[in-house]
Amino acid sequence: MSIKNQAAKGVMWNAIERFSTQGMQFVLTIVIARILSPDDYGLVAMLGIFMAIAQTLVDSGFGNALIQKKNRTEIDYSTTFYFNIVISIFIYVLFFISAPWIAQFYSQPKLTMVARIYGILIVLNSLASIQMTRLTIALDFRKLAFASLLSVSVGGSIGIWMAYQGYGVWALVCQALFGGLAWAGGLWLFARWIPKCCFSWTSFRTLFSFGSKILFSSLLHTLYTNMYSLVVGKCFNASTLGYFNRAYTLGLFPAQNFANIIQKVTYPIQCRYQDDNERFNQIFISYLRIAGFVLFPLMIGLAVLAEPVIAVLLTEKWLPIVPLLQIICMSMMWLPMMQANVSVLDAKGRSDYHLHSEIIKKILAVFILLSTLPFGIKGVCLGMLIYSITDLIVVIAYSRKLTSIGYRGQLKIFIPSLFLAFSMGGIVWLATYYIDSSAGKLIIGGISGLIVYSTLAYLFKFKELKMITSFFKKGEHFYHISV
Repeated sequence: MSIKNQAAKGVMWNAIERFSTQGMQFVLTIVIARILSPDDYGLVAMLGIFMAIAQTLVDSGFGNALIQKKNRTEIDYSTTFYFNIVISIFIYVLFFISAPWIAQFYSQPKLTMVARIYGILIVLNSLASIQMTRLTIALDFRKLAFASLLSVSVGGSIGIWMAYQGYGVWALVCQALFGGLAWAGGLWLFARWIPKCCFSWTSFRTLFSFGSKILFSSLLHTLYTNMYSLVVGKCFNASTLGYFNRAYTLGLFPAQNFANIIQKVTYPIQCRYQDDNERFNQIFISYLRIAGFVLFPLMIGLAVLAEPVIAVLLTEKWLPIVPLLQIICMSMMWLPMMQANVSVLDAKGRSDYHLHSEIIKKILAVFILLSTLPFGIKGVCLGMLIYSITDLIVVIAYSRKLTSIGYRGQLKIFIPSLFLAFSMGGIVWLATYYIDSSAGKLIIGGISGLIVYSTLAYLFKFKELKMITSFFKKGEHFYHISV
């Protein structure tokens, strides 16, 4: 199968996986959130930074290293597999021992047992990391979609049942654990890969030389993304953290899922064309165009309709998160662009650039967080918006060295879609201003926004429309018609 057809099928199945499994996950989360309290979500969110750091350490950048490496072997896969298992068990033991101190830090005694049970997920995820990497390299997102669907179905069903039975926070813990177990089992079944009985220190050193920089970069990013939950949980109360966590999750959901749909397919292809600068740049430009064109209206529309969205989906007890969600939407709309620029660094083998940019960005992030903390939870969210722009500015300074597509070039890509999206947002706000019903606002706002945006894009002859329609009609690459 040609790379063009592989990419087309990859995008299609990755989109199916995201829209079906993540859509199902979203619905299940909404159902559970309507039953549980903000305090229950706050307890699990308190463990977020520790779980995220643990998962980053388990991977150690080896997944990206395997994808980026041209002449990977079965010995490379097996070496990474055994390393992941050993390090995950070691980290879980540390996590188990540290649980009382984590509970004491947050002044939540119940957190000790929650942490010890929830931490089993660290080992479960490590069991299938290589299977996932192999399927990603092969662009076989159909099997990944099936595994995700199985995971969400099993975990979500158990979570909902336990929530209705009054188990509180344990519903969230068991949802994650049984979902993780189903995910690992599904990948073992669908990938049909068994590790060899071998471990090569030569392979380990080769992969670690690239992956170590990715590891440190990922650790910095993980610390940043979870630093907010840590600080909010410590400086405020569990309810405030629960509100912040729900707002952050809702704002992150569309941006992260869209970015993953495109990036999971684009990154392996970029690695294949890492020495073909012209084609590499075409892929990069296409990603930026599509990301802005699709995500800007989605995030601005969600910000405008935040109040009816929360009222309909989560009920009125969650309405305090509306202003937080609106700010976070403005922050998350830049996420795919940031990831696209970071992918350039990794695909070109410049993990040192990746690490240097992360160090600069995270120093600035800490300064921004400490500066906005005295202004309350809204100030913290505004700090996230400031940081997202800062992040993009810093990473472009490095990616332009490898693509020659700098600030001016990327602004020319972003501005038309951004202007069109804000125009649409203004019209949606006017169209729903005098409607009292939350459901009515959602229906009228959603329909009017879609019609206005697509009509204006057609009238002003946006290239992105042609790129999207040609891809789905003919299976063409975005980059064939991007410039």
